[in-house]
Amino acid sequence: MVSIDHVAHKILTYIPYVLVLMDMRYEGVKCGRDGSVDNHMEMGKKLLAAGQLADALSHFHAAVDGDPKNYMAYYRRATVFLAMGKSKSALPDLSRVIELKPDFTSARLQRGNLLLKQGRLDEAESDFKKVMKSNPSDKEEREAQSQLTKSDEIQRLVAQARSSFSSQDYMTAAAQLDTIIETCVWDVTSREMRAECFIQMGEMGKAISDLKAASKLKNDNTQAFYKLSTIYYNLGARKMSLNEVRECLKLDPDHKQCYSHYKQVKKLNKQIQSAEELIQEQRYEEAVSKYEAVMKTEPTVQHFSLLAKERICHALTQSQQASRAISVCSEVLQSDPENVNVLKDRAEAYVQEEQYEDAIKDYETAAKHSENDRQIKEGMDRAQRLLKQSQKRDYYKILGVKRTAQKKEIIKAYRKLAQQWHPDNFQDPEEKKKAEKKFIDIAQAKEVLTDPEKRTKFDHGEDPMDPESQQGHHHHNFHGGFHGFQGFNPFGSGPFNFKFNFN
Repeated sequence: MVSIDHVAHKILTYIPYVLVLMDMRYEGVKCGRDGSVDNHMEMGKKLLAAGQLADALSHFHAAVDGDPKNYMAYYRRATVFLAMGKSKSALPDLSRVIELKPDFTSARLQRGNLLLKQGRLDEAESDFKKVMKSNPSDKEEREAQSQLTKSDEIQRLVAQARSSFSSQDYMTAAAQLDTIIETCVWDVTSREMRAECFIQMGEMGKAISDLKAASKLKNDNTQAFYKLSTIYYNLGARKMSLNEVRECLKLDPDHKQCYSHYKQVKKLNKQIQSAEELIQEQRYEEAVSKYEAVMKTEPTVQHFSLLAKERICHALTQSQQASRAISVCSEVLQSDPENVNVLKDRAEAYVQEEQYEDAIKDYETAAKHSENDRQIKEGMDRAQRLLKQSQKRDYYKILGVKRTAQKKEIIKAYRKLAQQWHPDNFQDPEEKKKAEKKFIDIAQAKEVLTDPEKRTKFDHGEDPMDPESQQGHHHHNFHGGFHGFQGFNPFGSGPFNFKFNFN
């Protein structure tokens, strides 16, 4: 059981702490009534000097809340806002300072400078003139006079820029606006006008830069977001276009231009994504149809037409529709002759059509613009091997079949030609000799093209029936004359009788 003395001792131990806390609470109340604003101001100044802007701002907020008529609290808070690059927030505080203390020339001079940067020239000039009439220091007077002179010059330039713009002299207007914006860096009107000049001059990158600045400088600037979206769209950057038009609709969900444009961009983007998924799934015919739909959805923007044709070219090449692929690829290359992907696809289509020299030319052109592309190197090597091979024996040509022919087609062609060129069909010694050679070639072609391993070698430029190509590997010897066919039946199993009646 705990003794009463022990409990009493514990209570007495805590009494000093309780008294200290009560004293601190009392001091806090007294400070809140008499000196908390001064304390916040002092702490804010120290934190501002130390570069701790967020903490300093908190103290100046508290000072303003504690004494809404303390002009220095507003002035200090404006100073922090300016140090943080928040001029929009600083301006109302400076105006409140001037309202509370009209003869505070430093605040009026700072407000004039901010108004000048925003392009509010008449208001800025009014502040500079009042500074000069309010017994300023020599430094303040020199600064006010300098800024007043600068403002007058900009007023003149603004009038000239508007005149040049109205006359559609966009290059001159842009140069004049350059000078204006050097001083009026936050002037939304000048930036938007210069952006329009750049659009007319075809300098879309510069237009985008000005419009992005304008969208941040002016609240609810839906028009800037709309223009950004249309520029990106016309450049073929559909995702960027979609992002900007969504920003417009966040500000105004009922904006007619933005909503109409949003539907168009969204539809096009969905079609392109769907087409790419079909290509990934190797559903090439469906992908071609989807990209044809893209061109119908947006027939006027060249970037999307070229993109659609580029991907159609790829899909046709992949689906072995070489003739169509070459035609579409060539259309793209007329507008974009350095398009590496299209050059590679057309080169492959040329290979499929056995136009090896044209394929090599395309690979060479592609290599100039993409030196370390492994696909180009491998394609070039293959085309060169096939060209060399085509100048010797081409088993596909011997049987008269395409490189894409199935085994059934190959056997059918072989049987037809074997019947036609069987040596027993010829009596003249010279014709028989010629037929024997032809018959050997036909048999070799059938053997290579119906054997998957040999056909793969041949398709990669290696002749599996050529001793030089094989370099000692096992191969059939068809070079010993027609006698190598004794007992061989080209129509199936069993011995072959050269007196066989083909009719």
